[in-house]
Amino acid sequence: QNSARLLASFFGVSGWGRVLVPVNFRLAAAEVRYIVEHSGAEVLLVDPELTGLLDEVTAPHVFVLGRDDEEIFGGDAQPRPWAGDESATATLNYTSGTTANPKGVQLTHRNLWLNAATFGLHVTLSDNDVLLHTLPMFHANGWGMPYALTGLGGRHVVLRKVDGPEILRRVRDQGVTIMCAAPAVVSAALDAAAHWDGEIPGRDRVRIVVAGAPPPTRTIERVRSELGWEFIQIYGLTETSPLLTVNRMRSEWEQLEPHEQAARLGRAGTPALGVRVDIDHEGEVLVQSNTNLEGYWRAPEETARVQAGGWFHTGDGGTFTGGYLTISDRKKDVIISGGENVTSIEVEDALSAHPAVREAAVIGIPDEKWGELVTAQVVADGEVTAEELIEHCRGRLAGYKCPKRVDFLPELPRTATGKVQKYKLREPFWSTRDRQIN
Repeated sequence: QNSARLLASFFGVSGWGRVLVPVNFRLAAAEVRYIVEHSGAEVLLVDPELTGLLDEVTAPHVFVLGRDDEEIFGGDAQPRPWAGDESATATLNYTSGTTANPKGVQLTHRNLWLNAATFGLHVTLSDNDVLLHTLPMFHANGWGMPYALTGLGGRHVVLRKVDGPEILRRVRDQGVTIMCAAPAVVSAALDAAAHWDGEIPGRDRVRIVVAGAPPPTRTIERVRSELGWEFIQIYGLTETSPLLTVNRMRSEWEQLEPHEQAARLGRAGTPALGVRVDIDHEGEVLVQSNTNLEGYWRAPEETARVQAGGWFHTGDGGTFTGGYLTISDRKKDVIISGGENVTSIEVEDALSAHPAVREAAVIGIPDEKWGELVTAQVVADGEVTAEELIEHCRGRLAGYKCPKRVDFLPELPRTATGKVQKYKLREPFWSTRDRQIN
């Protein structure tokens, strides 16, 4: 989990030329064991709340933080010196992935410092900034923000567990100016604000950098109006260190209505400094940058596949017009219904505009008539029927894009970084079929 010791490890391990492997603390023991063994890790540093994993996970050297501090930090021994090499591997970041086994993304020191410098420029970091760690540090090394802010001399406020009211309290008490977050964290802050007693802290001071999935336009509007925080959208992947594009309020949009401003901020954005974007004939987003991964650890064939032709193949579908990238969907998430392509994000945006919808995920399920049936999986805040939601979408979308079926769930399955795990939603409908298309 997020902690001062984990933050220090970005510098204490990498600064001596060793390879850091941050591990998602929510993983099951078997998944952690796979990462430890696949990476070849020799030293395992364990959070005191996770010692139960040691029944199934081990390494040549195991230390529990807090319990074994004297053994770790005591004495006069010093690490072997390291001359420094920006092309050397700095971190292995295992993807939260939708495949059986996660892939180890090999990032170099050059990848990481260039990502940090570029990120810092685009979000205008300075030594006056106070970063609240609302993003797991294990996820793409906190997007590189630990490196950027430390390099500029800013202040870190470590949040161990995401909690809406606690986020607002830290913003108030610690003078927080910036945070990075998945959409689920944004929702937690908005929910807390609805029950907050007094003025919302951080108004006209905080900027929140969001990635993971394009949030609905209504959510962006609420962040800007209800919280009074600046909304910055970025797009990237663990494999790209991660920053690829940035979308921040532009002076030429100031005369637009807030809704139109929010709609424009919902795009993935313009390429960050040093990034080139292209769309191939199948609609896949391709990128070239100084922060693309060195490779997948011990997976040369997969590395060659994603880097074919000198471009990194993101696996995301999108369009690139007027200098702005818009992510339409994961390629495999495009629903083909009645011969027409339906991007789930567009349908999710329409559903989320209904006041009774808290969250929505849209998938395609097998259907004899349509091939794939546009199906909405909805978490509702109030009383609403499937028929009402379908009718609501008809006023915003072409008929073939509207959900034909609506299921209500208590919550959506998510990864540790807030991404909806659509493969889990699809599984009950597709598990008995040979192919994942119909």
